[in-house]
Amino acid sequence: MDRMAAMETYVSVVEAGSFSAAAKRLKLGQPAVSKSIAQLEERLGVRLLLRSTRGLTPTDAGQRFYEHARRAIEEVDLAEQVVRDASTGLSGVLRISAAVTFARLHILPALKTFMNRHPNLQIDIVLDDHTIDLLEKGVDVALRMGSLDDSAMTARRIGRSRRLVVGTPGYFAEAGVPKSPADLSQHQAVVYSLRGGGESWAFSQHGKEVAVVVSGRVSVSAAEGIRTTVLGGIGLAIASEWMFSPELADGTVKAVLTDWELPPIDLWAVFPAGRLVSAKARAFVAFVEEVLGVASAGNAGTPSEP
Repeated sequence: MDRMAAMETYVSVVEAGSFSAAAKRLKLGQPAVSKSIAQLEERLGVRLLLRSTRGLTPTDAGQRFYEHARRAIEEVDLAEQVVRDASTGLSGVLRISAAVTFARLHILPALKTFMNRHPNLQIDIVLDDHTIDLLEKGVDVALRMGSLDDSAMTARRIGRSRRLVVGTPGYFAEAGVPKSPADLSQHQAVVYSLRGGGESWAFSQHGKEVAVVVSGRVSVSAAEGIRTTVLGGIGLAIASEWMFSPELADGTVKAVLTDWELPPIDLWAVFPAGRLVSAKARAFVAFVEEVLGVASAGNAGTPSEP
């Protein structure tokens, strides 16, 4: 019995939640996976998994074995990667997750530079405005914005952007320019409905805080939709400077109420919980910091630092 292969099979079963899903992930037949787990349980002399109609659940012993086995596999993977990197530079596949608009505007245009530095590295990018399961999708590093709900995540803040009230000059010519946050109640707002957006905002100025609720006929669940509707003159929006940086630079979009401050938005590099951070993931995060012009030493933050 190949002990490392058996551990890898067991870890895949626990993470996938079933023999069939693990078999698909490992590109094996389901009977081979079932046999491997049965042989492992026989060799250890303990029941590792509880089988029910709802799926597979590790026993107490199985959970402890899973945690140690996963760390052992990661150590072996890291040892192999260190040797490969020392002789050939970064190689293999780097899987990245990022929000669609942020990646399109700030990461993808600069990606060729990163690829030229690491010619043996393959890049796989998962673009999704929703939060995905990093372990399930096999992601090495995710770029996420806003607050992180899970304090157990391994994460590092790598950037921060202002939030602004933005609209096209044509929209403001037609609807008027708001002079104070309270004026926003008279405007059509395009509302971002995902986490980090919403209708309620707190503006501050010289220690004074004003709570405002915006509203409009359109709400959108993706940043691309916010951009398109704002650029179409439908209304104004409260958005990060990152979201409209090209248009703010060329005047296609105008920021108003700039003497008021809104809560900034943070950009985090998030790594799969419980895994060692790979050299290729670290290199990519450093590259993103470079692209954004952020000094990495000045942006460390919670929840935890890899």
